[in-house]
Amino acid sequence: MARVLVGVKRVIDYAVKIRVKPDKKGVVTDGVKHSMNPFDEIAVEEAVRMKEKKIASEIIAVSCGPAQSQEVIRTALAMGVDKGIHVEIPAAEYETLQPIHVSKILAKIAEKEKIDLIIVGKQAIDDDSNQTAQMTAAVLDWPQATFASHIEKGDKELTVKREVDGGMETIKCKIPAVISADLRLNEPRYATLPNIMKAKKKPIAKMTPKDLGVDISPRIEIVSVEDPPVRQPGVILPDVDALVGKLKEGGHI
Repeated sequence: MARVLVGVKRVIDYAVKIRVKPDKKGVVTDGVKHSMNPFDEIAVEEAVRMKEKKIASEIIAVSCGPAQSQEVIRTALAMGVDKGIHVEIPAAEYETLQPIHVSKILAKIAEKEKIDLIIVGKQAIDDDSNQTAQMTAAVLDWPQATFASHIEKGDKELTVKREVDGGMETIKCKIPAVISADLRLNEPRYATLPNIMKAKKKPIAKMTPKDLGVDISPRIEIVSVEDPPVRQPGVILPDVDALVGKLKEGGHI
């Protein structure tokens, strides 16, 4: 049976309206509701289902960030994950943490914990990078199956259906491997109250990037964060001729 590592990220809740800070160096996070990245919830659910099918022997959830990141680890534990690892990163350094840093951290933990399968969400809804799975596979030199919408486990390989621009693609990859979860892979369960209580007793190990030998020095500088331009209001035109005339004028509809 496989040992599974799942990446979980704490992000501003998808239902919250984002506000840019007055200094335009980021978005307002203080006093704002946060939750687990929705695609990471799908990754956790898939790992738990694998354990229920006796495919996985143990599931470890990893989150990088400040102390509040433990909240999403506890959520994962309540969903059925066995233990958590919190890679502590101060808020100031977390601002410039990139997928390349997270990938190296996940790779080091995978080697340390003798992991067979890494599952992460295909992207985080805050930065939409869609890079962590691919970079982690590259660092480890493991096969990757991204945008997975269905996973089947064979003896020593996985059969993965993945969504591509032209439709669906089915691939096979050997284990160990890295998978990124797409929206249609599953529907995450809600954590029950008894499982939430049990999660409080499950262990969360703490470590730092330095403990893992990973340098998280910033490779980027945030120059400016701005709201998208306000969309111009539409106009109602009486007929097709008026529409064609407006388009010829180069006007906005």
